[in-house]
Amino acid sequence: MGGKSDKTTFARRKTQMAKRGKKYQDALKQVDITKAYAPKEALELIKKIDFAKFDATVETVFKLNVDTKQADQQLRGAVVLPNGTGKEQTVIVFAKGEKAKDAEAAGADVVGDDDLVQRIQGGWLDFDVAVATPDMMAQVGRLGRVLGPKGLMPNPKTGTVTMDVKKAVEESKAGKVTYRTDRDGNVHVPIGKVSFDADKLLGNLDVIEDTIVRSRPASVKGTYVKNVSVTSTFGPGVHVDLSQF
Repeated sequence: MGGKSDKTTFARRKTQMAKRGKKYQDALKQVDITKAYAPKEALELIKKIDFAKFDATVETVFKLNVDTKQADQQLRGAVVLPNGTGKEQTVIVFAKGEKAKDAEAAGADVVGDDDLVQRIQGGWLDFDVAVATPDMMAQVGRLGRVLGPKGLMPNPKTGTVTMDVKKAVEESKAGKVTYRTDRDGNVHVPIGKVSFDADKLLGNLDVIEDTIVRSRPASVKGTYVKNVSVTSTFGPGVHVDLSQF
């Protein structure tokens, strides 16, 4: 049964690959798709074969053996990458009074309360992270249909609904990333830019791997992490050898 599924997946991948452009095909020729690479080797290869004309994002994907229909098997959280993401994060904060002052002092780009809610309702979405104090969530909750699908809704699990707005802003500016399982049990997380040294990318990847392994739901049976890959924005994926973390 597993064999048939694997063959189907492989055939689908070959079809998808055939539809890609020449630069992608040239990059793919340098990847042994039957091999799982040591983590640093995989990252060095990603850097080598990247063909984007900009500083592409490097992402890791963990395929997990979880049933996301079960609430206790849905992973969601946040972690600060030791070497940052290489991306300048625009952070907004919903807060009043002293907490608003704390947010401004910590470097938040925009701070507001009802006025900020109205601005977003009017269509403004030029930010990467939204933080809110708990007392603001009644108003912020009205933005659920706008912020939810974009992954921008403040949430206690990712540390973005908090009274400690100073810490939330500083961490977001320092390279905090959020992670969550999609419906197929995959976790996609950016770990830096192609311009990063392989060692810096590896340091970030190690933190993500450790975080995901520690987050294993108690109800998961058998193998938890099925496979891991790394990729750049337009490049092909490279499989990583789990045993070498």
